[in-house]
Amino acid sequence: MNIKLIGVCCVALVATTMLVAVAQNNSEDAAVRQTVDHYLHGLKFNDVSSLKSAFFPEAKLMFVRRDGQLGQLTQEQWYKGFEGSAGKEEKGDLRIVSVDISGTAASVKVVETYDKTIYTDYLSLLKWQGEWKIVNKIYTVEPRRPK
Repeated sequence: MNIKLIGVCCVALVATTMLVAVAQNNSEDAAVRQTVDHYLHGLKFNDVSSLKSAFFPEAKLMFVRRDGQLGQLTQEQWYKGFEGSAGKEEKGDLRIVSVDISGTAASVKVVETYDKTIYTDYLSLLKWQGEWKIVNKIYTVEPRRPK
């Protein structure tokens, strides 16, 4: 075998490996986004079943209360807050700002802009048994400043 042929084979192997890695990353990115889309749909339409499909049942929701104390909700406590508005569409812009994936762990930043408030959510996801699930949510809420 000549040196040029070996070089071409090495370049082809590296290129193929890179393409496979990119395809896998794109596939995982799409799967993570799909889980977060279920979350966003649940928020937008007060749809608890959509929220439940996105979250691991024991996921934690944590935040800092107005009095400076650490707040925490269980999934069931959080879902109860949606009962009175079930199916009602919320007016607001909900979007994924960033996605970071490493193996079976992912972090997603979401911003929800409503008339009077802006929520920033940081979602931690794990891929377990072939599915991405939100296992932790921390968030902050700020008043929206008039334009």
